[in-house]
Parts: sequence; C-alpha cells; structure tokens
Amino acid sequence: MGQHPLTEGMNPQQAAAITAGDGPVLVLAGPGSGKTSVLTRRIAWLIREHQVPHHRIMAVTFTNKAAGEMRGRVEALLGDRMRGLQIGTFHSACARFLRREAELLGYRREYVIYDSDDQQALIKQVVKRLDIDPKRYNPRAILAKISAAKNEMILPAQFQSLDYFGEIVKQVYGAYQHALLDANAMDFDDLLLNMVLLLKENDRLREAYQNRFAQVLVDEFQDTNKVQYELVKLLAAPQDNVFVVGDEDQAIYAFRGADYRNVLRFRDSYRDPAVILLEQNYRSTQHILDVARAVIDSNRNRTPKALHTELGRGERAKVFEAYDERYEAEYVLEQIQQLRHGDGFDYRDFAVMYRTNAQSRAMEQAFVNNGVPYVLVGGVGFYKRREVKDMLAYLRLIHNTDDRVSFERIINVPTRGIGKKSLAAFLDWISSAGLSIGDGLNRLYDDGPLPLTTGARKRFIAFAELLSSWQELAQVGDLLGMFDDITARTRYYLHLDDISKFPEEATERADNVRELRGLLQYAVEYEQPLHEFLAEQSLVADVDSLKDDADAVTLLTLHSAKGLEFPVVFITGLETGILPHFRSYEEVDGVEEERRLFYVGVTRAKQKVYLSYAFRRALYNGGGGTTNSPSEFLADLPVHLLDGSPTTLASLRRGQSYEAQTRWDRVSTSPSRLESDLRSKSVSPSSSKIRSKIIPFPGGAAVSNESGFKVGARVSHPEFGAGKIIGVESGGVIVSVLFDDHGLKKIFADAEGFKALDE
Repeated sequence: MGQHPLTEGMNPQQAAAITAGDGPVLVLAGPGSGKTSVLTRRIAWLIREHQVPHHRIMAVTFTNKAAGEMRGRVEALLGDRMRGLQIGTFHSACARFLRREAELLGYRREYVIYDSDDQQALIKQVVKRLDIDPKRYNPRAILAKISAAKNEMILPAQFQSLDYFGEIVKQVYGAYQHALLDANAMDFDDLLLNMVLLLKENDRLREAYQNRFAQVLVDEFQDTNKVQYELVKLLAAPQDNVFVVGDEDQAIYAFRGADYRNVLRFRDSYRDPAVILLEQNYRSTQHILDVARAVIDSNRNRTPKALHTELGRGERAKVFEAYDERYEAEYVLEQIQQLRHGDGFDYRDFAVMYRTNAQSRAMEQAFVNNGVPYVLVGGVGFYKRREVKDMLAYLRLIHNTDDRVSFERIINVPTRGIGKKSLAAFLDWISSAGLSIGDGLNRLYDDGPLPLTTGARKRFIAFAELLSSWQELAQVGDLLGMFDDITARTRYYLHLDDISKFPEEATERADNVRELRGLLQYAVEYEQPLHEFLAEQSLVADVDSLKDDADAVTLLTLHSAKGLEFPVVFITGLETGILPHFRSYEEVDGVEEERRLFYVGVTRAKQKVYLSYAFRRALYNGGGGTTNSPSEFLADLPVHLLDGSPTTLASLRRGQSYEAQTRWDRVSTSPSRLESDLRSKSVSPSSSKIRSKIIPFPGGAAVSNESGFKVGARVSHPEFGAGKIIGVESGGVIVSVLFDDHGLKKIFADAEGFKALDE
C-alpha cells in the first residue's frame, strides 16, 4: 500500500501527529523538526480524511505572517481556497467574535481597538484626572501592571495591592476600564479577556461557539499566557478535540506574559492526552544538536528530547575568549572573512547574536570600519537610538557651544521647563543680534532687555551654568566625571523611565547609555581628547545605507532569532551578568529562561556555531576595566563537543572537576530520558538505530558548598569593595556577590584578596 499524499516524506513521528485520532493531542516539537508542516498537514488531514468542514476548524498562532503562511500551505495541499477556515492570531479571532457579541459587554458593535499609543494617551488622562503625580508614578509602569493583570484574568475588583504603588495601580485600573467603555474602545488585552469572560459567564454563547468549532489547533503553545490557555480550553470543550504544538525548551517570552508551564498543564487538564515527540532535526548537524542538548538538559520541568539528525556529525562548536568586546568583534569579523574566502559562504549566511541590543555597538563599529555589509534585525542601529543621540548631543555641545542641532535636541531633554515658544524666542533673538549660541547664553547674565520671560530666562541661565561646569571638566580631561555629572544632574536615567513603555525597555536604554560611557572610558585610557572621540563616533554613526544590501551579515538579539536559521551562527557575550542576564538571578526561573534563550540561539545554526566571551566588557560596569566570568552555561558543555579551551573556562572546569572528585556525598541527578533508555537498553525498535548513534551525557553530580562562603555573608574584594553574597554555585567554586558600588558580580572563591568580613 502506498503512502498517503499528506504523510509522504514525513518521518514516523510526524506521520503519527498528522494522522492522530480525535481528542487532546500534545506535539512536543524540537527545533528544526518540521512542526509547521505537521500542523498544516494535520488541518488538511482533518478536512480530507475526517470530513471536518473547513469552517468548523479554528487554528491560532501568534503573528499575522505565520497565520498567512499556514493558510497558504493548507490551500496548496488541498488545491482549493478555504473561505471560512479560521486561521489567525488570538487577537484577530477574538476581535472578529466580539464584533457580534460586544453588546453583551455594554459596548456597541462599532467599538474601536486602542493600540499602544492610544493606551498611553488614555492612561495619562486617567492619571491626571485622579490627581496622581506622573513623575512619581510612571503611567507606562502602571499600564504594564494593568496589562499583566489582564493576562492573568484579574479584574479591577480582584486586583490585590502589595504596596502603595499597587494601590495606585488598582485605582487607575478601575478608572481606565471605565474610560475605555465610555470611549467604546477595547485595548488588545481586553479582546482576549472579554471573550473569555463572555464564554465563562454565558452558557448559551459558550455552547454556540463550542458547537461551531469541531477542532481547535494551536501553534507555539509554549508562548500562550493564562487567558489564551483558558480561551483554548473553553472553545475546545466538551469534545476536547484540541491539537497543540509547542516546545517548552523554546519558551523565551516570559517578559511578555507567556507561561511555558501551559505545556505541562495540558497533560493535567485533559485525561490521557496523546503526546508525540518530534525529535528528528532537519536543520543542524549532530554536534550542534548535542551542544544544544547539553545546554538545556540542566533545566527542570521539561520533557527530555533526543534530538537527532541525518545531516552528519559536523564540526565541533568553537569557543573563543576575547580580551574585550572590540577584540571579540574583530574575531567574529576575521572568521567571517576566512569562511567567505575559504569555504564559499556569502555574507547572508552569517548571523551574530547577543543578549541585549547594546552589544551590537562593537559589532557595528567593526563592520563599518571594514566595509562589511550588515542588517540589524528587530532594533535600531546603536548610533540611531534616541538615548545615544541625546548623550552624544550633550558631548558635542560641550565641545562646540555653537552646535545648533545639538542645542535644540537637548535644551529641554530631560524636561527643564523650556518650551517651544521660549526656545524659538531665544533662537530668533541671537539670530537677529548676530550672536552664537554660546554668546547668547553669556548675554543672559546682562541686565539688558531680553525677549524671554523672567522664568524662562532663569531656566536658560541654569542650563548655561551646567554647560559651563561640564566644559571645565572636559578641559582638564575628566571626561568620565563629565559624563557622570551630565546623567546625574539632568536625572537622565529617570528620564529613560518616563520615555519607555515598559521597565525592560528603560533598562535596555540605560544599557545603551552605559555602553557609550564605556566607549568614553576607552578614550580616556588611550588619552584621546573629546574632539577626537566625537570624530570617531561620527565616522561609524551613519550606517543605515548598509541595510538595503541583500547580501549582508545579520545582527540580532537572541529574542529576535526565534524562527530563523543560518548556516553559521556566532553567539557573543557569553559572560555571567550578560547571558545569563543579571536580572535573571532576581526572578523565579529566570536563569532557566536564559538557558532556553541560549538553546534557541544554538539551534538556529545549520553548519557551524561559534561561542565567544570577553575577559572584560564595558557594557554594564560602564568602565571597561572590570573583568568578567565566563557564563555558567559554558561549563555545561562537554569538552568533546568544543573546539578551543580558553584559560578562564579551563579554570572553571578544573574547579568543577576537583569538586566532583573530592566530594563524599555525590548524589546523581535524575538521568534524561535518553540516558535511561540507553542504560536500560529499552530503546524502542523504531528509534534504536538512530539513538545508538547519540552519545549520552554523564549524569551530573549534586554540589554543596565547600568554600565556607554562605549566602547573606558580607565579603570584601580588592577591586569591587564590600558586598553581600546572594548565591553560591558549583560547590563553592563560584560566589555571586551584590557589591555595594559595582552591582552583581560572580567571583571565584579562591580569588586573591577575596575574603569574608567579620561582623
């Protein structure tokens, strides 16, 4: 008997998913395992073989682009237009449903949908009406809390405040919802929440929608939040013909409210769901997959997957330790050029990935200096970012007080009460009087008549005094002191909170400012005067023209890499505090999410992976002189998978090896599914041949603290000063310390001069 056209070319696991019977089905799809093909063929199978009317099928995903691609594939498989087939995003589906049901919620059918800008404008109106100080309680932060509450299905009356800010949020939340209703408007979160509330509270309506959809399919299930999970459950009941595809190992959007535990909840919500693992990878070599497995195997609450491929073992991952981010960028550039000339790769075959947008700066500069084309994905070039342009404008005006463009950019940034009318009056006055900006500012001290109000004149004078003090610091060469004085006296970091939509965005902007400060630190170290520093930045700032070149290296954050693939991938900045990010240590499961982010990056590669870290980096310490520890994730990688053994990484391994060999109380952790299979020789016949080729990783050993350092203890370091221990890892080999003046650092316990303080 010949193979069915819809399963032709599919492996046994893919075919099992496509042809699964009714009821709940959970497909755990490893990276590069063909999940989109499975999902689209499943829809076609339901229509062709189960005779499910296409208008009774609902499939949801997370982007309009993915939904369009899915629809196109289904129609290509069936050779027909499927009008009425419900394929779209969660939001578009709910918006369509609510057009018919809005009146049940007190809305009119012609309700409008508010985007993020509309939401910001409305929340500011509400805050003003409630007489809340927006400088103390950022409207953007309030809106972020409200959005998070809606994603958890928490209504204003149910909102629990844990502090005074929570009380403010609760007050604004209720008033904001009333304002939306008065405007006959819903925001994006309302679309989902209101639909779920209607289905929960209206038996007739719920039954009607459940009868309407015979099959519900969900893509990227690990990225759903609570309200989306509830929506799927409600629409699929009572027959529970729900087919979900996801991978908890690729859940990297917790900051958006996604909850990877929904994959685990699925098994508890439905009785005896069919669980199918897609483990054959069609993208990467086996060495790349083994590196990925080594990374992710340390995470809990996951289903182990024996990723395998028929593409061969390939090359080992290359690990490189750079002195600083500039050497790291030069190394990446050198490898790209060697592979282009020696192996015939094009620029488009390379991707350089990093944890934060600020890290792109060193790469951009190296590429521009060497004429290498690149495209920046999901972000704005470093020198085009608002906060970077602001700070450079301050520096340019300090160097040249006649720089009108810079003057106009920052005279009221952050706001100092100088409005457009006052600025126009000042500029008209100096123009008619033939004065430069510097001369005009000096004339403000005279008693003569001025076209400014008394208040405006005082504010211009206050700015002139600041400018003069910064120029004095520049003249004596104290460029770092000048930079820090600018950010402190203008309260620039607080300004970043005001202009950012979310706290994460404010942090990202602050990182960019600190990255610029790090560049200034390098200038000081090399005795470079301010004018030369500014000239150097100008040479690399204008990079937009490079983005149109189709054959270009791709620069992107790891969060932006999801769904993409490249022959060669560089993952840079593998240092403690960057990847994993320092904020992750303060969040529940934060480090595990960072590990998933690293896993996603590795599995984007088809042929080659390069992993790099820097001995020192300017990004977070703002100086460039502080040494960094290699990421703990690198220590998870077995030596036989790596090409290169940098000194610091080797020291970390020696510490772990010594600890593993000298402990008496080693307790093996639970083996992975693959290890259990191999040890018990219970591998299923269908996959035994493939699995026999995969090298199992030895079980890890539980660790304890042998160094004597304890969490909560006060310690001292010769470079970083005093601090408090917030974590001890690898049996005490590594100590996480929150230093009073230098923030979070990871220190080797036996580092010279590192000691506990007597209390």
